[in-house]
Amino acid sequence: MTTPALLPLSGRRIPPLNLGPPSFPHHRATLRLSEKFILLLILSAFITLCFGAFFFLPDSSKHKRFDLGLEDVLIPHVDASKGAKNPGVFLIHGPDEHRHREEEERLRNKIRADHEKALEEAKEKLKKSREEIRAEIQTEKNKVVQEMKTKEKKPLPPVPIPNLIGINGGDPEDNDIRKKREKIKEMMKHAWDNYRMYGWGHNELRPIAKKGHSTNIFGNSQMGATIVDALDTLYIMGLHDEFGDGQKWIEENLDFSVNSEVSVFEVNIRFIGGLLAAYYLSGEEIFKIKAVQLAEKLLPAFNTPTGIPWAMVNLKSGVGRNWGWASAGSSILAEFGTLHMEFVHLSYLTGDPVYYKKVMHIRKLLQKMDRPNGLYPNYLNPRTGRWGQYHTSVGGLGDSFYEYLLKAWLMSDKTDHEARKMYDDAIEAIEKHLIKKSRGGLTFIGEWKNGHLEKKMGHLACFAGGMFALGADGSRMDKAGHYLELGAEIARTCHESYDRTALKLGPESFKFDGAVEAVAVRQAEKYYILRPEVIETYWYLWRFTHDPRYRQWGWEAALAIEKYCRVSGGFSGVKDVYSSTPTHDDVQQSFFLAETLKYLYLLFSSDDLLPLDHWVFNTEAHPLPVLHLANTTLSGNPAVR
Repeated sequence: MTTPALLPLSGRRIPPLNLGPPSFPHHRATLRLSEKFILLLILSAFITLCFGAFFFLPDSSKHKRFDLGLEDVLIPHVDASKGAKNPGVFLIHGPDEHRHREEEERLRNKIRADHEKALEEAKEKLKKSREEIRAEIQTEKNKVVQEMKTKEKKPLPPVPIPNLIGINGGDPEDNDIRKKREKIKEMMKHAWDNYRMYGWGHNELRPIAKKGHSTNIFGNSQMGATIVDALDTLYIMGLHDEFGDGQKWIEENLDFSVNSEVSVFEVNIRFIGGLLAAYYLSGEEIFKIKAVQLAEKLLPAFNTPTGIPWAMVNLKSGVGRNWGWASAGSSILAEFGTLHMEFVHLSYLTGDPVYYKKVMHIRKLLQKMDRPNGLYPNYLNPRTGRWGQYHTSVGGLGDSFYEYLLKAWLMSDKTDHEARKMYDDAIEAIEKHLIKKSRGGLTFIGEWKNGHLEKKMGHLACFAGGMFALGADGSRMDKAGHYLELGAEIARTCHESYDRTALKLGPESFKFDGAVEAVAVRQAEKYYILRPEVIETYWYLWRFTHDPRYRQWGWEAALAIEKYCRVSGGFSGVKDVYSSTPTHDDVQQSFFLAETLKYLYLLFSSDDLLPLDHWVFNTEAHPLPVLHLANTTLSGNPAVR
């Protein structure tokens, strides 16, 4: 190793010393200073050499510690307080020094023996055929898989289950209503049975082609999205044989260790939400275990500079990224803002606060940010923590963020006042800037885009009628009646979007421009893909008002779905709701079984089935029980401690 003595810290070489003639006094002074300088230089060189040896020469003790796991042997247990001038610097001498040398020799011999053994094993491997080596590799793989399965079955800590009210029943007294409910149940069985026959294990079904279907939100693997999404609907409808088939598939086939890139948001609301709801309803431990396994796979998505998660994550590698079309590489408000309910329940059931902390971190970050006109833009960059383009919507890209602020408060037994305040602030800004009334008297929610209000409302935004009704109780300034009425107005507008089509099914979005009201203009917005949001709002308004119009409107939608979307192999979306001879898109969405049919079934059930003071529905209509927890922390819960 070249000594660094020739180079000072600056990296420049030292110029030769000018000693000069000894007759001038100042040269003697210079000489004495130079001698001191030389001594200092030699001393600094020696120190540098020592540090260089310390940091750059191989450290055998490190190799010993990590390779052999002999920390206790290699760290002498010396009491520094007895006779040691510098605590933490342990000098080994006398008998201890002799023992230390013996120990080092023993370790060298062990390393040598291990190396020789490994060499012999390698030689033996090379003598085997390729088939024998492959067989051994497969055996090792099987061992690892078996060990993982054993680990997966390890029970989670027991926690007190909330008092679960109304998980079955709900039989209506009225015979006509009972028949309608039975019809919805039959539609569910038709959808499920055909999925069972033609798409089993696939994420979704192509009911006309009669084969499996999937989209990029689920990655490239068969994760049985329809099975997980439909479980709680099957349970509350009393379809227990079908529920049992789904449970068996999950026990035997649902695997999250696949090399597949999935949507964090979609997997959370459909899979984790669906598994948690199935667990609470049935008490079957497997659903809780699978939910926790999947949640662990999603956690790497939060490894960003801000803690705002990526939109996508690879379940195997943990690598995350955002959608290529999102503004400037941003994450989406409705996606990272729709994790709270499920993650709080995960912390409650596991005793691990990590999930709770992740979602609370997101909330705290959003609270600190400036909001233009009090509105939350739909895009937030997870690297910089800055908003993307100022596009605000209560429909796609924004919708369920606002929903989860309200539902965080409800799920906490109305103790999460922070969430309620954020919700109240948000809907006041929404009402001021986004909610307008058309010339024809229809109340709609527009979108703030490029500095102006776009007079367009999406089918997804129709959920807000139910949200306003659900949040009416507890409103500021005694405005419960106002928000209940606002919810009813939104419900009427969304019903009009259905009623003004040929099929009596609503388009994906509809405009309010001049004479055009609640009607889709562009061909690309005329489709219906079995969406639930309008029926969801009908159900909430029915629960809070018992106005018969909501059951009437719901039944109109059910008949239209039955007439135009039902095919021999299940149910399909349609491409143009204004055409009397519709073309099918040949996709039976998993949310049709999770949400649309569930909300219809509940609409024709009595209020004692999943009562709203005991259950809160996630944005995929998976019911989760109210948790009686403290506002800001789970640590007070004995299950978490």
